[in-house]
Amino acid sequence: MQNASLLLALEGKHLLFLGAIGIGLILVLVIVGLFFKFGNLWLQAYTSNARVSMLSLLGMTLRQVNPRTIVDAKIQAMQAGVGTDAETGITTRRLEAHYLAGGDVPRVINAIVAAQRADIDLDFDRAAAIDLAGRDVLDAVRTSVYPKVIDCPDPDRSSKTTLSAVARNGVELKIRARVTVRTNLHQLIGGATEETIIARVGEGIITSIGSAEDHLAVMENPDRISKAVLERGLDAHTAFEIVSIDIADIDIGENIGARLQADQAEADTRMAQALAEQRKANAVAREQEMKANVALNRAEVILAQAEVPKAMAEAFRKGNLARIGGESQNGAG
Repeated sequence: MQNASLLLALEGKHLLFLGAIGIGLILVLVIVGLFFKFGNLWLQAYTSNARVSMLSLLGMTLRQVNPRTIVDAKIQAMQAGVGTDAETGITTRRLEAHYLAGGDVPRVINAIVAAQRADIDLDFDRAAAIDLAGRDVLDAVRTSVYPKVIDCPDPDRSSKTTLSAVARNGVELKIRARVTVRTNLHQLIGGATEETIIARVGEGIITSIGSAEDHLAVMENPDRISKAVLERGLDAHTAFEIVSIDIADIDIGENIGARLQADQAEADTRMAQALAEQRKANAVAREQEMKANVALNRAEVILAQAEVPKAMAEAFRKGNLARIGGESQNGAG
């Protein structure tokens, strides 16, 4: 009996030992599998001080995140010395969150590194927000370093190649301007785009020329237009900061004032002719009316003359004409 119990105990320990060995083998296989799958990435991250664990790499795979993208981005950030703070810096969790949100992780890291090299204040949160807003954050940083030149008007967006403005003396000036801008990263999200800059600059140029007394003054000093437009603060609430406005070309167009005066004189002449024709027509109508009145009066005289014989005949018939004649003779005698 004791031998049987001893055998059972030995068999239980043997089973536990075999189970432990099995579990250990499974763990070893898992570790070996992880090492074969992520060993290169983990070693690369470890030697670069990127702090990415094997479990994090496994979790990325389970969350359908590309581990290579995250590791390369973090290595680049660590090597560039940006976002090294453990709490607010560029962490693995933040990179994964931006990747899962549909962001372009490598482009964001490249933008942050470029901004840091150019001494531009751009943290990961702002760069990620700009990227998720649909803006090209790397191009925005490059435009901040190397300003961009915009034609006003832009031939790619408009059929017109020049701006048309009229000075106070009525002479038209055709102007083509070039606007140098750089990105305002603090207003890039929600800020107006290049179309707004072009429209505002065009409006400012037309207003400045319209307030000039003479077109010659504008042609002699075109920089006055640039200064006047810059002082208007046209880059407010836009994604850009205007560096300069340069007048690239200026030509004289039509003398619109003289043409308007000629058109007005022609219109006045036509109006005077119309009034004269109206007065002539009124005179002719009055003349015809007077002629009609004369004919009417003549007709009435003729009618009155026609009544005289009738009256005389009536007097003979009644004897009034003979009595009148006898009285006339007696008075004569």
